[in-house]
Amino acid sequence: MLEPLTAAPAEPSADADLLAGVERATAELRRGGLVVVHDGAGAAALVQAAETVADGSLARLRALTGDRLLLALTARRAAALGLAAGDTGVVALTLSEATVAGAVRRLADPTVETATRRPGGLKAAPRPADFAAAGVELAKLAWLLPAAVLAALGGSGGAAYPAAWAAARGLPCVLARQVFAYRTAAARTLRPVGEARVPLAGAGNARIVAFRPSDGGVEHVAIVIGEPPPTAPVLTRLHSACFTGDLLGSLRCDCGDQLRGAIDQIAREGSGLLLYLAQEGRGIGLVNKLRAYRLQDLGADTVDANEQLGFDADERLYLAAAEMLRRLGFSRVRLMTNNPQKVAGLARCGVTVTARVPHVIPANGHNDRYLETKAARFGHLL
Repeated sequence: MLEPLTAAPAEPSADADLLAGVERATAELRRGGLVVVHDGAGAAALVQAAETVADGSLARLRALTGDRLLLALTARRAAALGLAAGDTGVVALTLSEATVAGAVRRLADPTVETATRRPGGLKAAPRPADFAAAGVELAKLAWLLPAAVLAALGGSGGAAYPAAWAAARGLPCVLARQVFAYRTAAARTLRPVGEARVPLAGAGNARIVAFRPSDGGVEHVAIVIGEPPPTAPVLTRLHSACFTGDLLGSLRCDCGDQLRGAIDQIAREGSGLLLYLAQEGRGIGLVNKLRAYRLQDLGADTVDANEQLGFDADERLYLAAAEMLRRLGFSRVRLMTNNPQKVAGLARCGVTVTARVPHVIPANGHNDRYLETKAARFGHLL
């Protein structure tokens, strides 16, 4: 029998400082603010999420830095715009003095309906250190489109200059390397913070355990059904949150049926786990998933829609799932999935997957193309 979990007080650590700094930066980006990103040696850039720009904020960026503005896009978004780009990485484009906010938003978002034309003469610009990639990653962490406007911050005041400059103007300041390390640190600091017995339809003997990272960020949830013995491979389902399917019963996907079907199957077998992970829309967030739906209504499939928005086809990571399993006392699983990438992803995080258990849900007449795309382009098995 699993003992009830209690959350130990979080200990001060480099991870906690890293998470707090990046969390403040993403909150500022979400509300349309500016963030200073620096390299720890004195070089820095001022960053704003592309989808939140206004003409006034572009003018402020120029006034604060006195430098040209760059638009950082993923290579996938640049390719969708017809610009030369590789398959991966980030492309920085020079914006002219005449570029207006509407044009920037249109470059970042294929669903924007605006009379503003795309600016001509776009060309790749030298990237300022890792700031372009860090700006795009910050936007992703904020659940925004993966695009950022940035300008290099002048000055030669040494390593302390960017932080002092930002503090004088009330702006968050974060190291580029902390941005890139955030996802790993957030997973590593997950702790159980609350639990309760919650009888479920189809699984009367169920317990829910909520996990939270040390920065107080988004929670993930484990549903423990029955009393799975930690000495044997536990039947486990990794389920990515789906507001539209799980809560509203959307027929565009099979998520709600997968969720309820997994709970029923685990209960029939006697015990197991369902890890409910906060990574909506294959890791792009609810708002971006709705944007992808609009593109699908115009003819794109699931993969193409995500890539037109600038994301990878699947942005999910499974570090959080691995840490939750570790905290629950399990290192071996029988993974309930049709997705070989889930098996490989969890294994890369140190969890032994002893078997793949098929989890097939029939089409409903509305999600046929969606399921066909999962099989043909994501390699899902039947």
